[in-house]
Amino acid sequence: MENFIIYGGKRLKGEVEIKGAKNATFPVLAATLLTKETCLIDNLPIIEDALKMLNILKGMGAKIDWEGERKIRINCENVDLDRIPFELINYFRGSVLIIGPLLARFGRLKISSPGGCLIGVRDINTHLDAFSQLGFNCFKKGNFYYFEKKRKNKNLEEVILNEFSVTATENVLLYSALNPKKTILKIADQDYQVQELIKVLKKMGVMIKEKAGHVLEIKGKKGFLNGFQHTIISDPIETGTFIIIALATKGEVLLKKAELSFLTLFLKKLKDAGAKFKILDSQTIKIFPSQDLKIEKIQSLPYPGLHSDLQPELGVLATQTKGIVLIHDPLFEGRLKYLEELNKMGANIIFCDPHRAIIYGPTSLKGITIPSPDLRGGAALVIAGLIAKGKTVIKNIYQIDRGYEKIEERLKKLGADIERVEDKEE
Repeated sequence: MENFIIYGGKRLKGEVEIKGAKNATFPVLAATLLTKETCLIDNLPIIEDALKMLNILKGMGAKIDWEGERKIRINCENVDLDRIPFELINYFRGSVLIIGPLLARFGRLKISSPGGCLIGVRDINTHLDAFSQLGFNCFKKGNFYYFEKKRKNKNLEEVILNEFSVTATENVLLYSALNPKKTILKIADQDYQVQELIKVLKKMGVMIKEKAGHVLEIKGKKGFLNGFQHTIISDPIETGTFIIIALATKGEVLLKKAELSFLTLFLKKLKDAGAKFKILDSQTIKIFPSQDLKIEKIQSLPYPGLHSDLQPELGVLATQTKGIVLIHDPLFEGRLKYLEELNKMGANIIFCDPHRAIIYGPTSLKGITIPSPDLRGGAALVIAGLIAKGKTVIKNIYQIDRGYEKIEERLKKLGADIERVEDKEE
């Protein structure tokens, strides 16, 4: 176990380069299960969760060769259902995305329960419902889920998701990619991860049409798909995180290789709040010192709404703005846990219910020892440490490493006083 030790109060300045998108990596890697040909994937983020996904594929028999720091060749011709590493799946939520391609390829599946998450209940009921509509008998026995085909494909498959689920959308896309008959997917999520997967599947030979009303029309191929080459997009969530880091520290930071196209509403909200920034081109944005910010409301919603993954970072920023801010995350009942730690640091936050809180600002934060509750909450507390007076110790930083590559090294280059140290209490 390791901790971050942060001495706050530094105004950050310099340049930072955004890495590959964590949540777009998982479906792209899962798509390699749909072909016997070798695939070339570049701009992989070197983070815990991406490495776990690679280890799951390798455990099933995939051949993986690194051609550079972030570039791999992967071939899944010899994957075997009997070699699924259940112990890895138990601890990794992203493993849910192997269900679609494995069912498309083998027609049946036994899989351990994909890892949970501290931000709230995240069952796979939406996935089970979708595959039931696709003709599978889906049931749970003990710690395992079973999928068995109970009927042949109809001329037209129609799936209506019971919520805007990114991973359920991706799983239906991955499964339908090997179905030569048309599949209509309704209530489909259309965020950056889904868009990346659609790009890859089209390269592999799948016909996909995006229609109005969150509808996808998919026409796959029988047998196996073509191999592909793909460079993963930069991470929109990491882009947003560093933007808020710069604003919270009243810094002047240039972001390179940024992904801005999925942050339209996020950037508008910041501009309306008084944030000063300049978009130099499609992948470059400069943040300037911004005073007297005022945020009216933070409400996370499915894309194109504000990303739930950026709500905690915005919550920290709200403690430094003038007035009252309502923060609302209807998606996950545990997403606001980080606010409890902010109160311990001196914030003035009242909880209305598990999904809503009111933040009164501005308040001065003081450094204390706090745990990292989850990935995005941990990143938010790093921001809190950067603006707090004195010494902040953040424990359980493994959670942060799951999604942010060497974040302390990149912050140090911007002038932050942050160190990674061994937790001597362990």
